[in-house]
Amino acid sequence: MQAELSPMDKAKFVAASRAADLVEDGMRVGLGTGSTAAWLVRRLGERVREEGLKIRGVPTSSRTAALAREEGIEVVSLDEAGWLDLTIDGADEFDADLNLIKGGGGALLQEKIVATASERMVVIADAAKEVAHLGRFPLPVEVVPFGRDTTEALIAEMLEAMDVMGRETRLRMDGEVPFVTDEGNHIIDLHLGRIGRPRQLAMILNQIPGVVENGLFIDICDMVVVGHSDGRTELRDTSEVTAGEDRPDGTSEANIFRDLGD
Repeated sequence: MQAELSPMDKAKFVAASRAADLVEDGMRVGLGTGSTAAWLVRRLGERVREEGLKIRGVPTSSRTAALAREEGIEVVSLDEAGWLDLTIDGADEFDADLNLIKGGGGALLQEKIVATASERMVVIADAAKEVAHLGRFPLPVEVVPFGRDTTEALIAEMLEAMDVMGRETRLRMDGEVPFVTDEGNHIIDLHLGRIGRPRQLAMILNQIPGVVENGLFIDICDMVVVGHSDGRTELRDTSEVTAGEDRPDGTSEANIFRDLGD
């Protein structure tokens, strides 16, 4: 199957396959959203069918829930599952500290809730997602529809005092109408170029009335599985920049509140 994939899809596939091997029988697993996470769900489905793996999956979007059911994975809500053993998800960007930008697929709110309700969060990504500074990928901010223009204006005003390279805000569209999340909210994408103090920005954004959540995942990720187009995978974790390299065979104490000034 790998021979039929594009180089990028192959990198996503090998990262997802390596991460799927971390899942053990009986686990409660958060299932991410996006193209890389979809490879994970398919691989877990194979393990369920071929190995008899028994897990309960908590999806982070309606799209992931539908795919998991198609693959034969038992799907439950977060409230039904309780505290999770592991969440595996993709990312739009990650830096050397394993801080992330997520939400390109529009599921950032459920993704963050599920990730923070887990013993560990593992991110799967191709090597192109690694950046020296967060911000190259537009930062999604989920906002309620009521007073959306006012919320966007408040965000733009706040950005004037932030350590960022750009300050453009743009409402995410779905054709001719605003994009709507699973929770019925809208998304404003912030084109910042570079974020100098991501922890500070994450905290201040969530203080703005109308903002539900933002796509900065600070001190949440415990490990990144990086996939390469040649079939290699690298593990990055919070205790060691490079935990090892391998080819696929088929707990951080950090706290987002510890240093608001970065």
